Amino acid sequence: MQRVCFVLQVKPERLAEYKERHRHVWPEMRAALRETGWRNYSLFLRPDGLLIGYLETEDFDRARAGMAAREVNDRWQRAMKEFFVEPSGATPDRAIAPLEEIFHL
Repeated sequence: MQRVCFVLQVKPERLAEYKERHRHVWPEMRAALRETGWRNYSLFLRPDGLLIGYLETEDFDRARAGMAAREVNDRWQRAMKEFFVEPSGATPDRAIAPLEEIFHL
């Protein structure tokens, strides 16, 4: 099992709306995440917009590719892109760069 942690930056002026959208994640998006191997997936948000994501999966590259192939993911990513500070213009899922795990108990 791989443990994956990543960081993204949410625009500080959009925090309230970003949190509200995540209170109502589409059922088909939740199902797609489960079906493609995203387990124990959590998001944590700091008041300055720093977003920490964590998930467990058998194979992150495969889980990521599985989501990239889903139409619902394309719709979700397009809808959420406006919330992120991302100079490259990438959608949030493509901006994920996993952090190196240096300790696990």
